[in-house]
Parts: sequence; C-alpha cells; structure tokens
Amino acid sequence: MTKTELKADILKLFSTPLVMAEVPAADKINLALTDIILTRAESDPGTQHSNLGGWQSTWDMQDWGGPSLRKVLQAARSLADSMTVSREGKPAKVRWKINCWANVNRSGAANEFHTHPGAFWSGSYYVDDGGIGENPSLGGAFEVQDPLGVAPAMYAPMLTFAGPGGASVGASYTLQPHSGMIILFPSWLQHAVRPYRGEKMRISIAFNLSL
Repeated sequence: MTKTELKADILKLFSTPLVMAEVPAADKINLALTDIILTRAESDPGTQHSNLGGWQSTWDMQDWGGPSLRKVLQAARSLADSMTVSREGKPAKVRWKINCWANVNRSGAANEFHTHPGAFWSGSYYVDDGGIGENPSLGGAFEVQDPLGVAPAMYAPMLTFAGPGGASVGASYTLQPHSGMIILFPSWLQHAVRPYRGEKMRISIAFNLSL
C-alpha cells in the first residue's frame, strides 16, 4: 500500500506582527539625535522603569527632540498606518497620539521584560547600535517573548510547528538591531533588551502610539 499524501490548507491564526524598516537619511538624523540625547543626559538624572542600569529620559522627548526626531516619529506613524486596519480589513484613519523617550545603555546595562500599557503600537528606533550590528557578541539584542507564554513548549519542548517562526514557539525571539532601524510591535508584547557588553554607547528611542 502506498502512502497517501493529503492536501492540507493551513491558516496561520492569531499572528503577532514585528515590523522592521530603515529610516531614510538615518546617518544625518542620528548625528543630530545623538547630540540632543547626550546633552539632555548631562543635566537630567533620568527615570527608572524597565532599565537595568543605563539612562532613560523622561517620557516627553516628543517635546524636546527637535526636527530630527519628528522625522523618526513620522516614519513610526507611517508604519502604524500601513499596519492598522478595521475588523473588516479596510484602511483605518487613525489620529495617533505619540510619546517617546531616549535610552542610553553603556556596558552591562539592559532592560527587563515589560509591556507598554495604554498604547496600541510601540516601537524602538536605533540611533547608535554601539557596534552590535556588526558584532552580535556584544549583546544588546532586542528580545520578545511568545505571547502564549511557555504553554506550547511544556509537553514536548523538543517539538514545534512547521513554518516560519516555529523555533520561537513557547520561547523567545531575538533581533539584532542596527543604527537607522525602526521596529514596531503591539504594545502588549513582552519585550526586553539583553545586556550590552560593548565599550561604546547603545542609544535608542522608544515610542508609543495611542488613540
């Protein structure tokens, strides 16, 4: 008897988007943002939220980030617009309210797992990757957890589902960011930054888009 091959239709349900894009003219933007952020850090003691070491600004950078930041935030809005539709799948015109803050991580600094309550989309823009874009051994990777938690891996941790993303089911996924990259994700998604081990500075901007 020959083995019968069944034709199967696969629905990839309940997906979690992680959107990545390159911001145009990032080199010029990043030079300006680096100066603005480091100048602010000299006079502002910063805040303590998810950051483990390092410096995090107050959550109002949209008020003092200047023209270069506005270009980054426009890119964030554009990504959010392209990724947001009505329940019927039609384009949704949303007037996004946005707030953001800066992060400066030196050697040993990290960010613990957290979410961004009160927002629909959140994201990060990388002003200076601190060298991790070329050398992943320096750490500082962006990490997200499976929103289903460990449940899919509890019974048979050696097995997973076929197709893209299967290796991260019940675990976490790490992304090696680089300068000029912007990422966007649902605000409820648990995310963290692994410890940075470089000798430079890893500078990023985090943002929230709410209604």
